[in-house]
Amino acid sequence: MLKVNEIYHSIQGESTNAGLPCVLIRLTGCNLRCTYCDTEYAFYDGREFSIQQIIGVVKKYNCKLVEVTGGEPLMQNESIMLMKKLCDEGFDVMLETAGNMQIENVDERVKIIMDLKCPSSGMMDKNLYANVNHLKKVDELKFVIGNRKDYDWMIEIISKYDLQNKCSLLASVVFGILEPLTLINWILEDKLDVRFQLQIHKFIWHPETKGV
Repeated sequence: MLKVNEIYHSIQGESTNAGLPCVLIRLTGCNLRCTYCDTEYAFYDGREFSIQQIIGVVKKYNCKLVEVTGGEPLMQNESIMLMKKLCDEGFDVMLETAGNMQIENVDERVKIIMDLKCPSSGMMDKNLYANVNHLKKVDELKFVIGNRKDYDWMIEIISKYDLQNKCSLLASVVFGILEPLTLINWILEDKLDVRFQLQIHKFIWHPETKGV
C-alpha cells in the first residue's frame, strides 16, 4: 500500500516535458523542510491505495505521460514497484525526487528529475551526491536558485561532479524570491550550458492552487 496525497490530470509544469499533458501522482511524506517548499500540504495528508488502485485511476485519464512526485516519493519503498508496474503498463514514467534518497533501484525506464538542494533551501547538507553516479543521459538534474550564492554554488557543483556530461541540467528560480530575468542574465553572462525553466503551472493558475 502507498499513501497518496492526490492524483490529477494536468500539464507538466517543469522539466523538458513542460507543457505536455500529464497525470501526476503525489505521494505523501517528505523528510526535508526546504525554506521555499510549496507542497507542505503533502507532508502528512493522504489516503492508502494499492498499486493496482493507483494504476486504475491513472488509466481513466487516457494519458501516456505520468509523473510520480511528492513530497518525497522515495520515502515510501513501494514507490519503486509502482514505477516499475507503470512502465510495464506502457506509460512514460517520470520521477521527481529531492536527491537525498538513493535512486539506484529505480527502474531504468523511468526518467528521473532530481534536485540538488542549494544553500538557500536550508537542506544542502542532505544532498546525496552518490546519486550522480546513477543518473542516465536521459535524466535531468535541477537546481532551484534563490540568490547569487545559490547560483555560484551551482556552478561549483557542476564543475566538481562533471555534470555537463551526465544529463540535462535545469535551473529555475525560487518563485517570488528571485526574478527570472536576473537568473537568465547570469546564465547568459557566463555562457552556462543549462536550461532555464519556469514553473509554468504557477503562471497559468494561482501559485497556491492544488491539483494543477
